[in-house]
Amino acid sequence: MSILTNSFLTAQKTLNDFIADSENISKVERLAEDLAKAFQNNNKSIIFGNGGSACDAAHFAEEFTGRYRGHRASLPVIAFNDAGHITCVGNDYGFEDIFSRPTEAFCNEGDVVIGLSTSGNSANVIKALDVAKEKGALTVALIGKDGGKMKGQYDYEWIIPGETSDRIQEIHMMILHILIEGVERILFPENY
Repeated sequence: MSILTNSFLTAQKTLNDFIADSENISKVERLAEDLAKAFQNNNKSIIFGNGGSACDAAHFAEEFTGRYRGHRASLPVIAFNDAGHITCVGNDYGFEDIFSRPTEAFCNEGDVVIGLSTSGNSANVIKALDVAKEKGALTVALIGKDGGKMKGQYDYEWIIPGETSDRIQEIHMMILHILIEGVERILFPENY
């Protein structure tokens, strides 16, 4: 057996453990319904994270504003990952404010705000989700390991108990992809 086979087996076990908890699937279905309702009520979704999670956030947003599986109307999802903004706020205020400042500017009551943190301890993600909560948004935490400081703080959470960020991020992205599918099945059933 190849040494890398273990990585595939670890990824498979992480996914199998996630699926084995039926509450994980139920929460995805409920959040898809809440996202669809937000879009129907002219609200939006905001998403952010650091590093690879920032890339996952951008991926989630572009599949709503662009296309996922079939042609449909564009849906309002914003990923906070503009380099100019991040370097401006990071320089003028501090790295812990890079997501909270745009959340102050763009978040409204009824929006759905998603923060990704594989450790559950990212100060900038926590600060922005707390601002969103104060503004009356629905808050969502995709976290890992033991949940860190974010555990139990927001409306929805998924804690992926992986040992490494890559395995955690793989499940986070799967959740995000299946949320998109769930929203499309509600709002655009003709595509399925």
